Amino acid sequence: MKKFIITTILLFLVSTSFPDKYMTRGPNPGEIYFLGYTYTGEGLYYSTDYGMTAICVDSTIVNAMRITAGITPGVVYYVTMGQELYISYDYGNQGTWQYRNSDIKLQINSGVLEGHIYSSFNKHSEDYAVSFINHNSNGFFGSKKDVEIDNTVNVGYVIVNLWTAPDTLYLLKSDDNFENLVTHRKFNMGSSNMVKFSRGYQQGELFFLNRTFQNLYYSNDYGITWVKNNKFNSVHKFDDIVGGRQDGEMYITLRFVNMMWQNAHVYVLHSTDYGITFDVYHPCAKGQAPLAANFSAKVSEEKSYKKSANTTIDSVYYVTGDMPLDVQFYNYSIGDINTYEWDFNNDGTIDSYEENPLHTYVDTGWHSVNLTVYDVIDTNSFLKEDYIHVQKTTGFEKNTLPEINCYPNPSDSYITFEFLSNPKPEKILIYNIIGQLINSIDKPPGINKVVWDGNDKNGFKCKAGIYYVKLDNKIFSQKIILTH
Repeated sequence: MKKFIITTILLFLVSTSFPDKYMTRGPNPGEIYFLGYTYTGEGLYYSTDYGMTAICVDSTIVNAMRITAGITPGVVYYVTMGQELYISYDYGNQGTWQYRNSDIKLQINSGVLEGHIYSSFNKHSEDYAVSFINHNSNGFFGSKKDVEIDNTVNVGYVIVNLWTAPDTLYLLKSDDNFENLVTHRKFNMGSSNMVKFSRGYQQGELFFLNRTFQNLYYSNDYGITWVKNNKFNSVHKFDDIVGGRQDGEMYITLRFVNMMWQNAHVYVLHSTDYGITFDVYHPCAKGQAPLAANFSAKVSEEKSYKKSANTTIDSVYYVTGDMPLDVQFYNYSIGDINTYEWDFNNDGTIDSYEENPLHTYVDTGWHSVNLTVYDVIDTNSFLKEDYIHVQKTTGFEKNTLPEINCYPNPSDSYITFEFLSNPKPEKILIYNIIGQLINSIDKPPGINKVVWDGNDKNGFKCKAGIYYVKLDNKIFSQKIILTH
């Protein structure tokens, strides 16, 4: 459900002069810091409730460009345009800052050990920025677009572009603390695309926001494979993404200012399902709010054996299942909205005026969905084309209990099976669409996840198509799709 909570202390909390990386997570769930404007200039803001509310802890920081929080409670850093680094041991409160070092890149990231902080990929400190250790960075090429540290010690990433390859972005990965980097993944994206990168909660988890096209991607295998978890309305571009401190948690921020600061707003979108659905928090509100329709969908919990079909990074995200398909829509639009109009088939007929409607699809095929929102002044619409895919029932018996989660699904290679209920199965059986057993995977005791490499029991790559998962000798519980 969309939530608006307004705190008047945060007026003017928007600055188009700030770089994109102006938010950071703290060491505890719900802790975030962000930079913004106060009545007297720039300031640092701190929230302990996921961005629902925030307070200005220091309104005297007038030259902070980027921030990062350490894993030690209360430790936060900022760097200036002059590449000077400061540290606070008291949550950034005014009067607690200490000068630490110079010649620090604007891209700063905290490490996964206490006292560790990185100056881009060039060097890092292990003593709270008192001294730095230089990195050789062998194998680096191109122009840096973003840098991130993994939750795994010594693992880091750099996204770069080459002027000789205008249609490609490169993900470089290091396993030895940026001593050496190798090309880990190529993205079919223009080199001019604005991108943001953040680690998640688990080791190897990464979020990737293409701000140019407002697409959100997720990886849980150190950036080898990616799924598109969402696409946003581009009428107001989201600024930044930050992974959270819990499974599936992430934040996205939007800053808006116009009319010579008469209207100034900050929104924090908080997700606990890897960026598929969001709660919207509004810690800063002054004047007329911007208006933007945004939504996503999941298959209804009543038929939870059907899962949203996350696709490869070069494909379109959609939701799929067998007819009749109950789809729960989640609205996270922004603005002082008084009317919602849902068109579940994009045929010009309004099907619902609810904020978060449930709709049952009975016709097979692809369905585009349009949401139009209104405030007292304006209107805005967002169309997701071919977003819902409904297919005929296959005849396999389905399990209505949420026993297993399969992701990414569809996939062009590896699929992870995560077991959601007890007792856990001992064996995972994979069948093709005509009921033939393709492979059998034993699950070790105490393990909650198993990965299938897309091969059959003889070690040969399975053909692209639909497959079904069976747990032990129980009924079929999930459909999976190979796309290679």
